[in-house]
Amino acid sequence: MPTVDDALEHAGEFHFFQKQMFVLLALLSAAFTPIYVGIVFLGFTPDHRCWSPGVAELSQRCDWSPAEELNYTVPGLGPTGEATHGQCWRYEVDWNQSTLGCVDPLAGLATNRSRLPLGPCGDGWVYDTPGSSIVTEFNLVCANSWLLDLFQSSVNVGFFIGSVGIGYIADRFGRKLCFLTTILINAASGVLMAVSPTYTWMLIFRLIQGLVSKASWLIGYILITEFVGPSYRRMVGIFYQVAFTVGLMVLAGVAYALPHWRWLQFTVSLPNFCFLLYYWCIPESPRWLISQNKNAKAMRILKHIAKKNGKSLPASLQSLRHEEEAGEKLNPSFLDLIRTPQIRKRTLILMYIWFTSSVVYQGLIMHMGLAGDNIYLDFFYSALVEFPAAIIIILTIDRIGRRYPWAAANMVAGAACLASVFIPDDLQWLKITVACLGRMGITMAFEMVCLVNAELYPTFIRNLGVLVCSSMCDIGGIITPFLVYRFTGIWLELPLVVFAAVGLVAGGLVLLLPETKGKALPETIEEAENIQRPRKNKEKMIYLQVKKADIASN
Repeated sequence: MPTVDDALEHAGEFHFFQKQMFVLLALLSAAFTPIYVGIVFLGFTPDHRCWSPGVAELSQRCDWSPAEELNYTVPGLGPTGEATHGQCWRYEVDWNQSTLGCVDPLAGLATNRSRLPLGPCGDGWVYDTPGSSIVTEFNLVCANSWLLDLFQSSVNVGFFIGSVGIGYIADRFGRKLCFLTTILINAASGVLMAVSPTYTWMLIFRLIQGLVSKASWLIGYILITEFVGPSYRRMVGIFYQVAFTVGLMVLAGVAYALPHWRWLQFTVSLPNFCFLLYYWCIPESPRWLISQNKNAKAMRILKHIAKKNGKSLPASLQSLRHEEEAGEKLNPSFLDLIRTPQIRKRTLILMYIWFTSSVVYQGLIMHMGLAGDNIYLDFFYSALVEFPAAIIIILTIDRIGRRYPWAAANMVAGAACLASVFIPDDLQWLKITVACLGRMGITMAFEMVCLVNAELYPTFIRNLGVLVCSSMCDIGGIITPFLVYRFTGIWLELPLVVFAAVGLVAGGLVLLLPETKGKALPETIEEAENIQRPRKNKEKMIYLQVKKADIASN
């Protein structure tokens, strides 16, 4: 009995209908960007200092310049040799007293400023920025700076829970229903976050966005790969991720135009409501309908696809079977991922590589927001280098193979992070070049693990293997904000040292995986265990058996 792939050979594997679907779903992929890495702009931390009552009045009376005001009133910005406490501590001085002079007003209180008592910023902070962020509005600095880490981690907690739970719902109740529901919840929670009155409400709505946004992105990925023929799936999968890169570049421009976080959040959330119009544009997946024994509906959709593509289905294709019906149905278990030695090794390596890819990719973006001179241009340029990553994958994956480009990408990312630590600040052009090279490497590594993961598992545990291994991506995303923001408090370049270490180790571990170029997907545990050996061709086996029979009869 024919399958959906057989029907798509007649209806068109990648013609007008599939191209139309790809454009629509690519817009969704681009719209996912602000949720995944929007923390760079939403959580931007500008230069800041304690607000002290009376300082502004004294500065006005004395006609100080901004530099003089900082020099006279902020700890750590005065005479050379004093500790830098300016962002989180202030002098315990009554700036309203009339005895303070205009030239070094603290000289009459102590001969050495370091002897003056310091206290925490009890009256808030002054931020040197024309715009606003969640940091400046909710004072997420100093003792409360960990709340910024929690904000970004909550998104990744939502990713982790949502991709598992909603993935099951999509398999149970259909791609389209789940797709539209997650879009609605994502759009509503994004807008509500933009008007949240408190940090707690903002955190709740961000968590809800995490629960549904990555799930809708994954369902979009599933839909476009299920609508096209098998020879185009890898290509559309790569370009679906390229659409995410386009979203990064657009986000940089929108953030530059809207420096206030509430307007930015509202602007990037509102277009998600437009995706609800896809109810009339995108049909249900015919593969899912067949898996649910809804053959008639699947055939109507396939005929619609054929009509859109200017083709027709032959009369013989009136009843289709699901691809998985042919073999024996097995119930996959987590133990199947660790029971045999080769699959166990691959599972552990892939889990680490998914974890590393997420940590280094998100970490480099967050670190750029802390260390960059122009956050908007740096973000734009670093997004631009993701395009060559996709091109290199397309050019090498079927020529050179998977393993060596994948390992090289991880090692380039790690080496670039390490090199950035030792490049002096006055060689800014070199620092930017190396940073872009590292970003291109980790982008290529991230996209490669998405493509290759499924090729290393046998059919009946393939989905489980991808789900378990890719879940480490979200675990990495949960700890990355704490790693970046806490480690930069110790030393600005310390996160880069960590990224270099984990990236170089990942590159070495990739070399322990088998090459899958030119090999058929393994169907059984035995074939997966022996994937490094040449797979016997069934036709050759049959031919040999026939020859043996002829010899025996003679």
